[in-house]
Amino acid sequence: MHDEIVKIKGGRKGLQLSFAEGASFDDIWKHIEQKLESGSGFFLRGTLVLVPRERFLKEEFVKLQKLFHEHGLICRTMGEEPEEEPAAPAAKKQKAASPAARKKDPHVQEMVVVNRTLRGGQEIRTESSVLVCGNVNPGAQIIAGGSIDIRGTCRGLVHAGASGDTDSFIIADHLMPTQIRIANLIARSPDHMEMTERAERASIKDGQIVIEPIER
Repeated sequence: MHDEIVKIKGGRKGLQLSFAEGASFDDIWKHIEQKLESGSGFFLRGTLVLVPRERFLKEEFVKLQKLFHEHGLICRTMGEEPEEEPAAPAAKKQKAASPAARKKDPHVQEMVVVNRTLRGGQEIRTESSVLVCGNVNPGAQIIAGGSIDIRGTCRGLVHAGASGDTDSFIIADHLMPTQIRIANLIARSPDHMEMTERAERASIKDGQIVIEPIER
């Protein structure tokens, strides 16, 4: 049951979470905390996370909201997300902040959610992070200012941190790209790659791109 406690569905605004029937709040909270602290890419920083309005008591939702906030995510109940993040008031509040300071705010970065497979010739280009609920086929490419999370097989070209963010990373259930780029570093896949059973994460360590297995 542990793997089914939290279920994720990509939506137009962000990630929609549903929970196993009968799961206690403590089980849900511990499961999400473990995923957030593992750094596995279960959630990307700046993601809007939506939970069912009636699923939690008020104090439970506040506790869950605080947990997501500590990891740079925005938690809302389903149905309130458009009104909670108005662009104009936020801009007025941060008017005195410098561009550098705004860049460091994890809430500034939004996420593009793609609920389809990207086929050869298709391209996603954005300054945000990207979540793909599908495959990235050969000939397709993603160029993102933030991180990239692919809930499927990646066989295309993926470029995270395109604006120079060396903390960005790339995750896929099966990471078999023609080329990986993070910031200004490039790595190519071997001519022959076997499909792995575990998800993998590509990130920059010691000045080079390193690929490691992770737990989703």
